[in-house]
Amino acid sequence: MAAAAGPGLRFDGRVVLVTGAGGGLGKAYALAFAERGASVVVNDLGGDFKGYGKSSSAADKVVNEIRAKGGKAVPNYDSVEDGEKLVKTALDAFGRIDIVVNNAGILRDRSFVRISDEDWDIIHRIHLRGSFLVTRAAWNHMKNQKFGRIIMTSSAAGIYGNFGQANYSAAKLGLLGLSNTIAIEGRKYNIHSNTIAPTAGSRLTQTVMPQDLVDAFKPEYVAPLVLWLCHESCQENGGLFEVGAGWIGKLRWERSLGAIVRGKSHPMTPEAVRENWEKVCDFDNASKPRTIQESISVLNDALSQIESEGNVSMNATYSGSVTSSSVNAANIIGRELATKVYTYSHLQPILYALGVGMSTKDPDHLKFLFEGSEEFCCLPSFGVIPAQTSIFDGVALDGFNGLNFDFTKMLHGEQYLELYKPLPTSGQLTSVSTVADILDKGAGAVLLIDVHTYCGKELLCYNQFSLFFVGAGGFGGKRTSEKAKATINPPERPPDAVLSDVTTANQAALYRLSGDWNPLHIDPNFAALGGFKKPILHGLCSFGFAARHVLKHFANNDVTRFKAIKVRFAKPVFPGQTLQTEMWKEGNRIHFQTKVKETGEIAISGGYADITSALDKPSAWETAKIAGLQSDLVFEEIGRRIKDIGKELVKKVNAIFQWDITKDGRTAVQWTIDLKNGSGEVYQGPARSSADTTFTLSDEDFMDVVQQKTNPQKAFFAGKLKVKGNIMLSQKLEMILKDYAKL
Repeated sequence: MAAAAGPGLRFDGRVVLVTGAGGGLGKAYALAFAERGASVVVNDLGGDFKGYGKSSSAADKVVNEIRAKGGKAVPNYDSVEDGEKLVKTALDAFGRIDIVVNNAGILRDRSFVRISDEDWDIIHRIHLRGSFLVTRAAWNHMKNQKFGRIIMTSSAAGIYGNFGQANYSAAKLGLLGLSNTIAIEGRKYNIHSNTIAPTAGSRLTQTVMPQDLVDAFKPEYVAPLVLWLCHESCQENGGLFEVGAGWIGKLRWERSLGAIVRGKSHPMTPEAVRENWEKVCDFDNASKPRTIQESISVLNDALSQIESEGNVSMNATYSGSVTSSSVNAANIIGRELATKVYTYSHLQPILYALGVGMSTKDPDHLKFLFEGSEEFCCLPSFGVIPAQTSIFDGVALDGFNGLNFDFTKMLHGEQYLELYKPLPTSGQLTSVSTVADILDKGAGAVLLIDVHTYCGKELLCYNQFSLFFVGAGGFGGKRTSEKAKATINPPERPPDAVLSDVTTANQAALYRLSGDWNPLHIDPNFAALGGFKKPILHGLCSFGFAARHVLKHFANNDVTRFKAIKVRFAKPVFPGQTLQTEMWKEGNRIHFQTKVKETGEIAISGGYADITSALDKPSAWETAKIAGLQSDLVFEEIGRRIKDIGKELVKKVNAIFQWDITKDGRTAVQWTIDLKNGSGEVYQGPARSSADTTFTLSDEDFMDVVQQKTNPQKAFFAGKLKVKGNIMLSQKLEMILKDYAKL
């Protein structure tokens, strides 16, 4: 079968079982998988949309179509209630099973009171039980090979309800529950399960949709989502998606804050429910629980509040031990603390790298320590540095009525960092901090602070700081929060890898230069006041050591693969001690804990880092294609063509040019042509040092200029090309592009 044009998602070597593949959606899936290299089992009983009859012709026609195009496929004519037979067909023909698409279904539409026992039972047998039986038959094969992708097919009728489809709706929502649970159970075996609710023209939808809509909602507009969810590079798991007509949307649960309608000495009554009904149904500040643990946590909070105070609503807590005035959590949660701008050059990322133990003794560290390196980049954990300025740099917490937050009595409990793209090596970042939640731990209060860091309007990273304030508790608040990023204990087996690094006696003195000026880490007298025999290492310094251990061992120091990290600070570390990080790999998640080697005490517990597979990383060509930016290809070609004459050009030009390429009115990508330093360089991203000239224009206009469809001067005067800095240097650039890059 002919390959799709250009590089794309392939399924070579994968075996796919599609149920109900004789027509409609199933046929579209089977053809699409086969076109991209998969071996396909085309299952279809061959009956009508009500489940009557049987024929081999439907499956045979699809198999013949696949084979005619050079693809690999075999038919299967069994009912999905014979799940083992379907999977056996795959094993006998191709030796394995990788992907199961549960698509088979029938309809027996009746208004609720007219549904017979037979109509109810057969819908559940085919849709729900059939999907269970087929998936169960494939499960152990997927588990043993540490790979599996499963699709369950739900429906808008199951999600929202639909007149005349009570039997169908019940079965379809049941499939969502089935998928959600096996997504949890299969995660550690790299088995992912997702649910789709498609709208497409088929034998089933012909009964409820007019023909013109059936024609418009083509199955081919659903198949691409199924293929993406089933690809080995897709890490989506436990998701629910509506799809149709070329549109895709993800669904999630939302829950109101609710209200407690009983007190310690006040019974729960229907009248109390009535009086609090508005709060129960108020979705302002709603939460979005994702796990059963997050769902149940609110009940624990409610019990704690009832025991401590009495008749209390979820929107407010009341303090007796701290102050007589009320503490209104609703007025605190979501409050913006500060917006801080962090301006830095290449010096700060280098200083940070040294602060977390990087050394020129290791050649792999050079790209984090030398601004002249072709691969110069920021450590991912540097993302905490701009974020912390929005919390610790003169931010006042005195506006929380009834609560006493004293930074001199603060302990850093936990940290979460999530990166959306690699951090620039210099620039101006803006961090916005908000209160995510406040917890009462009795002896103290925990403040969860979310910090979003932007470069312009683009979100770069997200931090969550968990700060414990000694003496600020006892106000009757909840003890847990579903908004908190939870730590996870490591697997109960020996670690897959262990890395160690000795901290120096000056490690804290060096790390504090990155912006954490707390004297606890440098002044012996201040440390003694805190109960320490000598200054301790910053928790975020130990965090940086652990992060780079994971980055080195599991991502080969490729910062583009590092996506998130979570830690709990368990015990203090003294400068000069050895940090030993034990790591366990579970799919793309690396669990870890960091010990003090000399004492065996765990300094960082419950840690994990999310690392994408090297296979997931798109090439520059694919990135350009996905973004739709032709200019990326041009800059890469410029870099190749001037590479051998870089030194000569540096002597002639002695300038740095930055290009801000826009799409739809926004900056989509930045490129720099550095003809001032070293042997010259072309790289993606803003200039690492100050640009002499910056050009701004759209991707389309850039290509017109390069292809000489538009004169640069005319583009400038027409406002399509904007130039900032030394405009005269643009003449030298034009000479370079024509004479040397041959553009």
